[in-house]
Amino acid sequence: MWGPQYAPPMILRSAPPTQPLDGFQPLTAAEIAATRQQLADHVLSTPTVTWPGYEVPALLGPGTRVTAKLELLQRTGSFKARGAMVNMLALTEAERARGVTAVSAGNHAIAVAWAARSAGVSAKVVMIGTANPRRIELTKGFGAEVIMAGDAAEAFAAAERLVADEGRVMLHPFEGRRTALGTATVGAELMEQAAALDAVIVPIGGGGLSSGVASAVKLANPACQVYGVEPTGADSMHRSFRAGEPQPIERPTSIADSLGAPYALPWSYECTRRSVDGLVLVDDDQLRAAMRLTFLDAKLAVEPAGAAALAALLGPLRDTLAGAHVGLIVCGSNIDIDTYTRLLA
Repeated sequence: MWGPQYAPPMILRSAPPTQPLDGFQPLTAAEIAATRQQLADHVLSTPTVTWPGYEVPALLGPGTRVTAKLELLQRTGSFKARGAMVNMLALTEAERARGVTAVSAGNHAIAVAWAARSAGVSAKVVMIGTANPRRIELTKGFGAEVIMAGDAAEAFAAAERLVADEGRVMLHPFEGRRTALGTATVGAELMEQAAALDAVIVPIGGGGLSSGVASAVKLANPACQVYGVEPTGADSMHRSFRAGEPQPIERPTSIADSLGAPYALPWSYECTRRSVDGLVLVDDDQLRAAMRLTFLDAKLAVEPAGAAALAALLGPLRDTLAGAHVGLIVCGSNIDIDTYTRLLA
């Protein structure tokens, strides 16, 4: 399960693109601090823990220490609540009156539904047919109207019709400065909670989490290394780093469905490119093993994406980070019991 044969080569920070994103400005410490203050009454400052148990420590490189940032304990069960609320608070009164829409396989849909209910705004969310049943249930439970679509293309078309016909505001699942400011608060909290981190590992789907977390980490400590991890079947950021510009993938294929973005987009790609030191891949077997180890050691039942950072540390980054103090972003845990037990069976 772990070892060199399961560790594809790490992709280092990509070279500057031939056509840099016009007008791109990195996040600033002042902006992140202001966003933390803005979100203080809406989201939780999630805890960190020194990794407990003995199963994972026995598999780590010599001297490696692990601090986990438990963003699965965030409102809505994932980090997505932060970006959704930042975008919700930015709506004008006219936009609030028209309502919002979103496209999501799950965690973003839940977060938008929760943020809309908190703000007293109408939400119609388009969810992809493969969405986990628990995520559909939670989205409806927070009061959003859910429209099901067969695939991502159909879902975005349905959401665009809602924008055109009803004037709803589209809240993108990962792209944009406000979303990155929301996720940057995860990194800023971690850097205050865990002293002297040498490295941070962050899961990557579309890049909304990595762009914000990596920016905050580098602002707090430029020497701290930041590594992004993607599933082998959903590697849009790897492809983008190689190409020097955002790239799509034909069809995401991974049990980590919440990391299955069909493409990278300019802002989150550029921000990630500037702040992440390297990218690694993990496969579905490594994700399942890391889910199991998280349950055995930390007594936490996480979705596959929530185990991605641990899978990277035990697999492709084990030797690279041997002896280091490593922060792991445990990004979410919205999964139904049947799927969870099936994946671990």
